[in-house]
Amino acid sequence: MTTKTASDVVIIGGGHNGLVCACYLAKAGLRVRVLERRSIVGGAAVTEEFHPGFRNSTASYTVSLLAPEVIRDLRLKSHGLRFVPRPQANFLPLSERESLTVHNDDAATAREFARFSANDGRALAGFRAMVREVGDIVRRQIGRTPPNVGGGVMDWVNAGLAAINVVGLSMERRRDLNDLFLKPVADFLDTWFENDHVKAALAFDAVVGNFASPHAPGTAYGLLHHALGKLDGVRGAWGHAIGGMGAISEAMLAEALALGVNVETESEVTEVVVEDGCAAGVVLADGSTRRGRAIAANAAPKHLYLDLVRDTHLGDEFLRRIRATRTESAVLRMNVALAELPDFACRPGIEAADHHCSGIVIGPTMEYLENAYLDARRADYSRFPVIEMLIPSTVDDSLAPSGQHVASLFCQHFPRDRDWNTHRDDAADRVFAAIDRFAPNFSDAVIARQVLTPADLEQRFRLPGGDIFHGAMTPDQLWSNRPIMGYAAYRGPISGLYHCGAGAHPGGGVTGLPGRNAAREIVRDLSSRRRRR
Repeated sequence: MTTKTASDVVIIGGGHNGLVCACYLAKAGLRVRVLERRSIVGGAAVTEEFHPGFRNSTASYTVSLLAPEVIRDLRLKSHGLRFVPRPQANFLPLSERESLTVHNDDAATAREFARFSANDGRALAGFRAMVREVGDIVRRQIGRTPPNVGGGVMDWVNAGLAAINVVGLSMERRRDLNDLFLKPVADFLDTWFENDHVKAALAFDAVVGNFASPHAPGTAYGLLHHALGKLDGVRGAWGHAIGGMGAISEAMLAEALALGVNVETESEVTEVVVEDGCAAGVVLADGSTRRGRAIAANAAPKHLYLDLVRDTHLGDEFLRRIRATRTESAVLRMNVALAELPDFACRPGIEAADHHCSGIVIGPTMEYLENAYLDARRADYSRFPVIEMLIPSTVDDSLAPSGQHVASLFCQHFPRDRDWNTHRDDAADRVFAAIDRFAPNFSDAVIARQVLTPADLEQRFRLPGGDIFHGAMTPDQLWSNRPIMGYAAYRGPISGLYHCGAGAHPGGGVTGLPGRNAAREIVRDLSSRRRRR
C-alpha cells in the first residue's frame, strides 16, 4: 500500500462544491488534495459529448443559484466563464392555440397573467415583493453555518443571528415565511392566485427535482429556493453557461490549480480511515492511501456513511437516521440531438425565437402536476410527465453542428425502484409523446438521445436514489436538520470529518455555498488546533 505526502485537507469528490471548498482552503494557506472518481471533475456539473458532434450539460443544466461571492472570490469570469440570461424565464404551451409566458420583467408577466385573470395580474406585484422580502432573510442564512441543536457557544450565536433577522420582519411577512416553509405549494398559491395555468407556472419550481405532490406539506419551500439566485446581478434570473455547466467546473478547476491544489482524477475513495476516533485519511480503489489532518466529503451523506465509513465508527442511532434520510428526486434526465427546433402549435416556427431560448415547461395545470405524481405512486411512472426543456444551442453554437441543436430534458416522475433495464425506452418514449402533443415535429427531429434513469444518475454520479440534491429539500431536512440534527455545522460525528456537498446546508443546486461554508469551518478548526499546540 502506497501513501503520498500528507495534506492538510483531503477532499472526497471533485464536484463543484468540492472544488469551491478546495479553493477557499488553499486561499487560507492550507495544502489541499481533491480526489475525483471519474476522469473529469465537476460531478453533476459537467459538459460531455453524448453523440458525435453534440455536447451538452450531462446532468445539471441551468444556472442562477451560483453564489455571486463564489464567482468573485474564485475569479471565475477571469477564467473564461460567461453566462447568457434567458430572454424569458419560462414558456408553457397550454394547448394548440394558447401558451403562457413568465417574463424576466414583472410588469410584462403581470400583463400576461391578466390575460387569464385580472385578479392574478394585479396580485403578482404583491406576490413578488413578498418573495423578495422573505428571500432576503433566507439569503442571509444560506451563507451562515446552521446552529447545531444542543451545541456550543457558536451555535447559540448562529441561532441568535437567524432570530434577529426574523424579528425585523413584519407579522405579515413572518406568516409568509412560515407558509413558504411549511405549506403545500398548491394551498400557498391558492391564497394569491385563482387561475389554474398561472398557479401551475409558479408551482413548477416547487416540485422540480422533488418527488412530491403539489399538495404535500413543505413543497412551497421549493418555490422560494429557486428564487434565491442572481445572474449577473439580476435577482431570480436564470440562464445558460456558455460551454455548458461543465464550463463552471472548469473555471473552478483553473482557480484551484492556480492556488496549488493537487487534483487527482480516476481516484475513487473506498474508505475513510479513522484512527483513535479521528478521520486521518482515505483508501483508494487501487489500495493506496491519502492522509490529511482533515477530510471533507463532497459526497452525499448516505454514500459517505453507508459506503465509505465502517459501521464500527458510528452509533446505531446515527446510522438509523442516515438510512432514513429521504433521497429521491424521481428524475429522468435526457440529452437530445435535434435536426431542428421544436415547432409549437401555439407558437409556430422552427427559427430560433425567445421561447426556444427559455425554460420550456410541460405542466399546464395543477391537475397535470398532481396526476404526474399520482401515476408514479400508483403504477410505474408518469403517463404524462412534467418536463422542463432547455435548448442551450440557441445561444451557444459550440454545442451542436451548424443548423442543429441539443436539448436538455428534465422529466418527472420516474421513481428509482423500477425495472429500468426493461422500462428505459418506454419511459423516454412517454416523454417524447408528451412534448409531441404541443410540438408535433419533436420526435421526428430527434437524431439521438441519451437517457439517464434514476439508477443511472445513482451509478454515474453517486447520487443515492438518483437524488439530484443529495437529499430531499424538505423542511425536515433543511437548516439545522441537514444532513441530520446535531451535525448541521458541516462537522460529522467523527472528529476531523466534514460535509462540504449538497447534503449539507444550504442544500442542492449549483451554488458553491456548501463548499464555501464548510471551508470556513475547517479553517477555523485547524487554526484552533494549531493555536492549542
